[in-house]
Amino acid sequence: MRMIFKQRIFTWFDSYDIYNEAEEILFTVQGQLSWGHCFKIFDSMGNEVGIIKQVVLSFLPRYEIYINGSYVGSISKEFTFFVPKYDIDYNGWHIDGDFFEWDYKVIDSQGNQVASIYKEIFKLTDTYVIDVDNQRNALATLMLVLAIDAEKCSRNN
Repeated sequence: MRMIFKQRIFTWFDSYDIYNEAEEILFTVQGQLSWGHCFKIFDSMGNEVGIIKQVVLSFLPRYEIYINGSYVGSISKEFTFFVPKYDIDYNGWHIDGDFFEWDYKVIDSQGNQVASIYKEIFKLTDTYVIDVDNQRNALATLMLVLAIDAEKCSRNN
């Protein structure tokens, strides 16, 4: 399953639309007023399906993940040189990035690739293409992309 993640232009808070290849909206993401980044994720019917919140007082960047109102775990950036890595503490996944921080692979605990993420360059706003091997991993993978993009945004400000 392929998802295209596009940031909206001219909004007060970060907002995103996530499309399938037929350009149908799968999810919308609304940034919330908060100390640190906070995003609410809605499905195509407008139902809230997830929240991702930045943990502000932590040594390395960390984001809490809530699905259907319940806390499920967090994603944390690992201390590395040159190549970014992220750890997800609730499903055994980890994320390996490339030197330029444009391409990422989501790997499960058995070493299998769950998803690939790459940033499209030369776009007016942040745009990512997300290829997910299993549709039930779409929301979890989307939340990882939000955390990565928020972490990069915080670092660049």
